[in-house]
Amino acid sequence: MTKTIRLALALFSSLLFSASVIRAAETPPLVLGSAWYPEQWTEADWEKDLALMKAAGFNMVRIGEFAWSSMEPEEGRYTFDWLEKAVAAAARHGMVVVLGTPTDAPPAWLTSKYPETLRVAPDGRQLQHGDRRQFNYSSRKYREHCRAIVGRMAERFGRNPHVIGWQIGNEYTEDSFDDESRRAFHDWLREKYKSIDLLNRHWVTAYWSQAYNSWSQIPMNTGRNNPGLMLDYKRFVTDQWRSLQREQRDVIRGHAGARQFITTNLGGLGWANRFNRQVIASDLDLITWDNYVGSGHIEPYRNGATHDLVRGWKNMNFWVMEMQPGFVDWAQVSNSLDKGETRALVWAAVGHGADGIAFWQWRSALNGQEQYHGVLVGPDGGPVPFYEEARKIGEDFAKAAPLLKNTAPRSEVALLHDYDSRWAIDFNRFSQRYEQLDILIDYYRVFRDITQSVDIVDPASELDRYKLVLAPSLNVISAGLARHLAAYVERGGHLVLGPRSGMKNEFNALNTERQPGPLAPVLGARVEQFYALPDPIPLDGEWGGGTADIWAEFFSQLAPGTQVLMRYGAANGFLDDQPAAVSRKVGRGTLTHLGAVLEKPLMHRAALAMLADAGIPARPPLPVPEGIEVCRRVGEGRELYIVINHTPRPVEIGLPGNMRDILDGGETGRLTLSPRGVAVLQKLP
Repeated sequence: MTKTIRLALALFSSLLFSASVIRAAETPPLVLGSAWYPEQWTEADWEKDLALMKAAGFNMVRIGEFAWSSMEPEEGRYTFDWLEKAVAAAARHGMVVVLGTPTDAPPAWLTSKYPETLRVAPDGRQLQHGDRRQFNYSSRKYREHCRAIVGRMAERFGRNPHVIGWQIGNEYTEDSFDDESRRAFHDWLREKYKSIDLLNRHWVTAYWSQAYNSWSQIPMNTGRNNPGLMLDYKRFVTDQWRSLQREQRDVIRGHAGARQFITTNLGGLGWANRFNRQVIASDLDLITWDNYVGSGHIEPYRNGATHDLVRGWKNMNFWVMEMQPGFVDWAQVSNSLDKGETRALVWAAVGHGADGIAFWQWRSALNGQEQYHGVLVGPDGGPVPFYEEARKIGEDFAKAAPLLKNTAPRSEVALLHDYDSRWAIDFNRFSQRYEQLDILIDYYRVFRDITQSVDIVDPASELDRYKLVLAPSLNVISAGLARHLAAYVERGGHLVLGPRSGMKNEFNALNTERQPGPLAPVLGARVEQFYALPDPIPLDGEWGGGTADIWAEFFSQLAPGTQVLMRYGAANGFLDDQPAAVSRKVGRGTLTHLGAVLEKPLMHRAALAMLADAGIPARPPLPVPEGIEVCRRVGEGRELYIVINHTPRPVEIGLPGNMRDILDGGETGRLTLSPRGVAVLQKLP
């Protein structure tokens, strides 16, 4: 087909749909759906699938993200009729469609004709067709074919009234160590540093005779190497994924109306840090991620913190594009969540800001690497036991959607999460006991128990909307970031730095100022030395007595006005009676530096004091017993509480006043939750 004919068909399609723009599907206020693979089934199967989806209250399907060989069975021959029929069939059953670009699964004709499109592992082994994420993200040939298939899809579906959005690829993950990627890394470094001498200076390559005379000498590996190289490699990987994403985004946007959003589904259980996910999110209209538990059961704090991390990437509500329907098939023990537990998982996501939930996947695949994965419909097309739980979620959403529309979580407390700092610590943990995500979630747990809402945001983001900002493990603090944080404090903010803060600059070199680096003059103190602890040590002070474990730093050179909050007891001789936490008033706010990892009771008392200093009520809005999660969403004059019982026992909760029970109806001052039960409550005037 000539380019002229293709353009004519695209214009005809655009004109055809322009007449029905007023009938274009709108994104529901609460989206519920599933990944659906019509290319694997007959059209007769489609109708049965879609009827069951509709009966369960689903209003969305995701299609296409692995279907490249069905869309382009031979190079240059495109077959979209089946996909258009599938979109139309979904629309007949009242469902909107998210189209996935199929670039995560290149077809065999492409990888065999152009072997340079296959990824190379760190050990030099080139992957073969059929391996997971077999493609090389740097390959110009791969990218050329991505742009071609995505362009044809966008021409065909960019004005389709039933397509509300696009998902680029699927769970960006693996980088490649082929020659083309290596050259791209060298080009990236050349663009950043301009001269090899400047790179040598910032990386301090005089150490161990690492100095380079040319860009081509610079290695590319993931083993322990020069810290500056390792940090820049992570940034390069981020930019490779971002440029690949931008190429597809721009092709789609050239044909699709602004009505269709563009997203990608970020996998890796949220906290993965192969690349900077905040940077990836910055170019998208909507953030979605894939929420899996794997083995065991829901960990409410870690799971909730992950949702808050995702929401913080763009400071806006998000979707969960993949959620396990009961179980997975890749965990060490792929147990099923208890009956009702997935419903609790869904409502926890909504409570933390999700406006859309999609299960992976709808029907069992007859073959392929994930045959045993949890589904809603078996290979025979009939519902599996989990289907009834999904149908209950559909009923919930129908009742709650009108009230949850245009609402979002709102917090006065924020935790800072920084990819550069995570990478810098991971490159040299110094102590294998220092698991920085555990430390971050320990902070999160204690403050969320008290306030029932904590945001997780990037250090460079706008912080003035928060009264209290907590920064455990903010290892990398550049001069620019220090000015940003100091200005937040001077304007009335309360900033708490945790252990290992300010050790490094933006090149992953040690700051020439002792910790907290360029913030030391603002704090009016410096860390004299840090110690990895093999055992707990005592400390005492304004927050009472207790122990510190894992890590301890002590402060010296205290300026006038810098207050000692806590001191160590007898320890290793160096730490004995030394300051463990200091604080200073700066402008209208305070800067506090806590140099130790505190035991839970002591951390709770410290949190109460920090909240009081920041003027935040040190009590939960809706008091509940342990094991009950409370999420608050507000907007447009409405205040709603999602209450989730994560325990296998029934629980009774006294409410602070009568509230409207959205799911069960009526007003109540006392709530009874069944095991794994959920309530959505509206605060009454």
